[in-house]
Amino acid sequence: MLDHLNFELITPTAAIHRKLHGARAKCLQRLIRLDMPVPDTVAISSATVRAIAGGQQPEMARLLEYFGSWPVISVRSSPIMPDWGGPGTILNIGMNRANEAFFASRLGSDAAAALHLKFIRSYAVDVARLDDEMFDMPNLTVEKALAAYEDETDEAFPQEVEVQLFNVLKSMARAWEGTSARLLRMSKGAPENAGLGLVVQRMAFGMGKGESGSGVIQFINSDTGDAQEVGRYKRQSQGRDALSGGQDDTMYLTQDERGPSLEESQPEIYTELRRLGRVGRTGLREEMQIEFTLEGGNLYILDAVSAPRTARAEVAIVTKLAHDEIISREDAVLRIEPRAISELLHQQVAPKAKRDVLAAGIAASPGAATGKLVFDSFAAQTSAAQGEACILVRRETSPEDVRGMHAAKGILTERGGANGHAAVIARGLGLPCVAGATDLDINSKARTVTAADGRVLAEGDVVTLDGTRGQILVGSVPLIEAGLSAAFRELLEWADEMRDIGVRANADTPEDAKASMLFNAEGIGLCRTEHMFFGEDRLTVLREAIFAEDAEDRAAALTRLLPMQRADFRDMFLIMAPRPVCLRLFDPPLHEFLPTTRAGIVELADAMDMSAREAQARIDDLGEVNPMLGMRGVRLGITVPEIYEMQARAIFEAAIEASKEGAVVTPEIMIPLVSAKREVEIVKSRIDAVAADVMSETGQKLEYRFGVMVETPRAALRAGDIATHASFLSFGTNDMTQMTYGLSRDDAGRFMSEYVNQGVFAEDPFLALDQDGVGELLAIASERGRQVRSKLTLSVCGEHGGDPESIAFCRSLGMDYVSCSPFRVPVARLAAAQLAIREPLEGDDDLEFPEEAGFVPQ
Repeated sequence: MLDHLNFELITPTAAIHRKLHGARAKCLQRLIRLDMPVPDTVAISSATVRAIAGGQQPEMARLLEYFGSWPVISVRSSPIMPDWGGPGTILNIGMNRANEAFFASRLGSDAAAALHLKFIRSYAVDVARLDDEMFDMPNLTVEKALAAYEDETDEAFPQEVEVQLFNVLKSMARAWEGTSARLLRMSKGAPENAGLGLVVQRMAFGMGKGESGSGVIQFINSDTGDAQEVGRYKRQSQGRDALSGGQDDTMYLTQDERGPSLEESQPEIYTELRRLGRVGRTGLREEMQIEFTLEGGNLYILDAVSAPRTARAEVAIVTKLAHDEIISREDAVLRIEPRAISELLHQQVAPKAKRDVLAAGIAASPGAATGKLVFDSFAAQTSAAQGEACILVRRETSPEDVRGMHAAKGILTERGGANGHAAVIARGLGLPCVAGATDLDINSKARTVTAADGRVLAEGDVVTLDGTRGQILVGSVPLIEAGLSAAFRELLEWADEMRDIGVRANADTPEDAKASMLFNAEGIGLCRTEHMFFGEDRLTVLREAIFAEDAEDRAAALTRLLPMQRADFRDMFLIMAPRPVCLRLFDPPLHEFLPTTRAGIVELADAMDMSAREAQARIDDLGEVNPMLGMRGVRLGITVPEIYEMQARAIFEAAIEASKEGAVVTPEIMIPLVSAKREVEIVKSRIDAVAADVMSETGQKLEYRFGVMVETPRAALRAGDIATHASFLSFGTNDMTQMTYGLSRDDAGRFMSEYVNQGVFAEDPFLALDQDGVGELLAIASERGRQVRSKLTLSVCGEHGGDPESIAFCRSLGMDYVSCSPFRVPVARLAAAQLAIREPLEGDDDLEFPEEAGFVPQ
C-alpha cells in the first residue's frame, strides 16, 4: 500500500510542483493564493498515479479524511501541459444510499437522487466500461440504474467510498497509459513516458435548494482577442453542463435581449465573477476561462484554464497583457507558437465550416482558396484574365507551369512532396498547395479528377483547397481572411529587437521582393534568377538561346534577354535598398524550359523557323537520363558560359542604374551546385572580367560579393578550399538533403509518411533539418570554411530556413542568417527571437515551467 504522503492538500504554501502534480494542480494553488473560493482539493503526484495504474492501492481512508465525514468528490486529470489531454472528469464520487439520504435533507430529495444517478451513470460508462445506452433510458431511477449495473456486471454497485474512489483513480490512470492516449499526446509534443497528475476535489453540487447551478465565463472574444464577457450559466447543473445545454435551459451571463441573464437574476454574484476575472488576469498573467458553481447562493471556483483562442486572438491577448505591464515583452514573444502564426498570413477555412473531403494529400503550403478546376497554365491564365479564381491541377509541376501557378489561387498535384517544385513555388507565392494527392486520379487529357470513392470532377467544377490541412474540399467553403493586425506587427517588432540571427527572404521577382518587404525581411537570401524567364516574351527568347547551334548565335539571343534581366534586377535593388540582395545564377537543366505539349512544340518551331519534327528532335537531344544530377548549375556556367556572363552583366549594370537613383547596392552573386574548388575559380574569373568590362564602359566603380551555394556533400567537405574564393557560403539544404539521403524530394512523399510512422525517420527531412546527417555536413563546412576565412558569412537558404528547430541548429553553428519564402519570414523572425530569449536560461531545470510566473499555457 502506498504511503499517504503521495497526496498533498493544496494550500497556498503546499509543495505543489507542475512537473510532479501537473498544470491543473498548480493552477488551483494559484487560485487559492489569490483568495478565490476553491473547494478543498488534494493533488496526487504522477508517480503515485503510475503506481495506481500498476495495481498498487493508496491509503484511501487517509485521502478521504481531507473531505470530512460525508465525502462526495470529483477527480480531474492534471497533465503537465493542458493540451496533452487526459481522462475526462468524474463527478459525485462517494454518492451511495447513505450519502443520498444524508444530502436529501440538505439539498432536497430530488437533487440528491439526481446526483446519485449521475454518478452511477458515469461510473458505469467510464469506469466499468458498460454501454451508455442502458443508462440513457427515459424515467431512469437510482434503483433501476443499480439493477442494470448488477445485471450487466454480475456484482452489486460498490457502496464503499474508498472502493469507488480507488476504481476511478485506477481507471483514469490506466486510460492515460493506453496506447491510443499515449500516441495522441505524443502527437502534441508529449514525451512517451509523460506522467499524469490527478486532483481530487470536494464537490460543489450546483443542484439543490436556493440559487444553484454551474457555468463558465471568460473575458475575451476567442476569435479576435478583444475584451468581451462570454459564457453561459445553467441552473440545477454541474460541471460544464451550461455549454452543452440547449438555449431553453441556459442563461446568458450579461444582459441579453435573447434571454435571461445571470447579471439580471444574480447581480452580486455576477459582479463578483467580474472581479475574480480581473484578479485572475493579473495574478495568473493570462486571460482565463473560469469554471464556477453556485450552491445555495454561494459561489465556488472549480477550475480555470487559458481561454480558448485563435492564433489571431492570441497575438492580440499577449500584446495587450504586455502593454498593461502584466507580462514582459519577452513573455509575450515566448507565448506565441511560431508555426501558428501562418494562420494570420493566409486565408483559412472557417473553423466551423462543413467539409466534404474529396481527397487528402500533403499539406505543402498553408492557406485556403476556392476556385474552378483548371488543368494547364493556359487555362489558368485565361481564367485569371476573366477575373475567375481557379485551382491549377497537375500530375506534377515543372518550370513550364510557373506562369499558370502565378495565375492560380491554389495548386493541387498528384505527385510531389513537401519540398517538391509545386510546394516550393507555392510557398514563395503565398498560395495554398496540396501535393502528393495519390488518392486522386488526374486525367489531363479528359480534364477530370477521380476520387477514391468514384466521384468525378471536371474542369470548371468548384473546389476549395485547404493547404493547411492538406485536403481538397468539394464546392465553395466559407473562408476567413488573413489578418496582419497592428498587434501582429508590433509583436514582430519586439521579436526583431531580441533575436540575434538575421532573417532574409527567398524572392525571385520584384513582386516577391515587395512581399518580403511587407514581412520586414532583412534582405534577399536567395533569388532564383531563372524564375525571371517565364514571361511569354522571355521564354521564347531563352528557348532560342537553348536551341542555338553555336556560341555566337546563343550570345545574340541572350543579348535580347539582357535588358529584361537588368530591369528586374534594378527593380529588386531599388525595392530592397539598402538591404542586401543575393542572386543565384541560372541553375536548372535547360530541358526544363522546353515545351512538353504538342501546342508548345509547334509554337517553338514557328519561332525557330523549323518543322515541329525538327523541334522535337532537338528537344530529345537535350534530354538527360538524370537531369537533376546532370547539366545544371555551375556546370552550365562552365560549359555554356554565355548564360552566366549575360546574367553578371545584367546585375552589374542594374546596380549602377540603381545607385544613380540613390540606392546603396552591393550585389551578392552566388553560383549553385558547386562540387570543386576549380569550378569556383573558373566562374569567378569570368564574373570578375565582366565586372571590369562594365566599370570600364560606364566609368563607375563596382563592388560585389561573390559566394557559393553549398548543396552537394563534396562541397561541404571541401568548404575550406572553396572559401578561399568566396566571401559567403549559403547552404541549399533542399538539394543537400536530397543528395545526402539519396532521396528525390518530388517522389519521397509516396513513402515518407510510412517511414515516419515506423520510426525510420523521426520527421520528414525535407521539413525539419536532419541534424545528425545533413547537419553534420553543415557543421563540418562551417568549421572548415571559417578556418580559412574567419569572417566568412554563413547562411541557410533552403526552406529549412523557416523551420524553428532548424533555425535553432543554424544558430548553434554561428550562422549569420537564414532565408526562407516570404510568407515564412514572420515565423522565422519569431522563432529566432524565442531562441535568443531562452538561451541565457539553458540549464535551469525549471525553465520550461516557471512555476511562480503564473502562466498556464492552453
